[in-house]
Amino acid sequence: MRLFDWRCLVLSSLLAGALTAAAETRPQYGGTLHIAMREAPSSLDPADASQPDSFAHRSLTMLLFDTLVSSDGSGGVKASLSTSWQASQGNRRWQFHLRRGVKFHDSTLLTAEIVAGSLRAANPAWNVQVEGESVVIVIEAANPEMLEELALPRNAIAKRNADSTPSGTGAFHVTDWQPGKKLTLTAEENCWRGRPFLDSIEVEMGKSFREQMTELDLGKADLVEIAAEQERRASQEGHHLTSSAPLELLALVFAREVATPDDKLLREALALSVERASIRNVLLQGSGQPTAGILPTWMSGYGFVFSTAADLPRARQEREQIRTVSAWSIGYDGSDPVSRLLAERIALNARDAGLTLQPTSTAPADLRLVRIPLNSPDPWIALEDVAARCGLPAANGNGGSAEDLYAAERALLATQRIIPLFHLSASYAASGNLKNWKLRPDGSWDLGDAWLGSGKP
Repeated sequence: MRLFDWRCLVLSSLLAGALTAAAETRPQYGGTLHIAMREAPSSLDPADASQPDSFAHRSLTMLLFDTLVSSDGSGGVKASLSTSWQASQGNRRWQFHLRRGVKFHDSTLLTAEIVAGSLRAANPAWNVQVEGESVVIVIEAANPEMLEELALPRNAIAKRNADSTPSGTGAFHVTDWQPGKKLTLTAEENCWRGRPFLDSIEVEMGKSFREQMTELDLGKADLVEIAAEQERRASQEGHHLTSSAPLELLALVFAREVATPDDKLLREALALSVERASIRNVLLQGSGQPTAGILPTWMSGYGFVFSTAADLPRARQEREQIRTVSAWSIGYDGSDPVSRLLAERIALNARDAGLTLQPTSTAPADLRLVRIPLNSPDPWIALEDVAARCGLPAANGNGGSAEDLYAAERALLATQRIIPLFHLSASYAASGNLKNWKLRPDGSWDLGDAWLGSGKP
């Protein structure tokens, strides 16, 4: 009898374990996802130009809002708030037919008038018209990349209420918003794409990378950001890491254009003095890809042609052609300890070439160490955005061939206003509770099908 009882107990345990394992592989409704992030936005409006573009800001935008079309993850676009579209007049006129029955979070029905108003707010230079139940965008110059541009989070459709608060059509709506501190989102029961599995999401803002990792270790956060230099350590400690393709450009950007031939030689000397390989191995702990180009190779296909090797003898040769050399100030983000170390290391490399760089985190600087999240996997859109952010000439030739793209990038580099250094990935660590989440091609979170389990692998 005892043998029978023991066998029954074993069988019951095995059955219970099998049921638990099966449950862990099936999506479950419910639960609150806790996220920590470094950025502290003061606005959720996708068209608010005062908010810096970042992976975190894109992520929040796409939880609350939708775009007319969205990326399909393989370099193309798919229908979203629009179900179909036509281009005419040599890609200067675009007509979009809207999805019917979609409602904003305040229960207002999606209309062509609201969509047109939202697009005008984000793109004042566009001529956006309403034709029946469709929206027509007319632009001066042909733009074959229009669909990819409309998929950008900044072009998400928002209904702006009388108090200027935006309402969206996304999978979650705002239930508590403390600008720069905390955001609480609740699942939209009647979302046109279907209700998400998560009941709610709580986002804590203004948390340093160290604070985020501590919250993850203590079970207070389910999803946190990982600094590039911490990727290897986080992986060794057994955290569940997810990283995008290299999407962030780390570069030196000069405040002014080249003014004299001497200035040109000095900038060439600085570019040749930077030891990217050493910086990557020591300061970035093996993360990132050294680059001398603006676009990553996976995006352009030709990034490898730009040499990243330091050439100190040649740098000194360029420097020695100049009799009098003034010191340059190099600015960096004072809230980022690694930026300070990078600026100091670049200054040390420059000194070996006979140049003087003085790092500063406060005063206006002659050149700055900047991080630029590439805004799109489309190379033309990404190149144009970098040019605009750095005050460079427009990258002409949208939608051209690979040769045209290469020529456009070479032209921007020839201005000597920018010295690309590294391409970095957007990296995150998640708890074992978070299931079935992924990253979009622009580095933002995709939590549409995410759900919370028990934490077991």
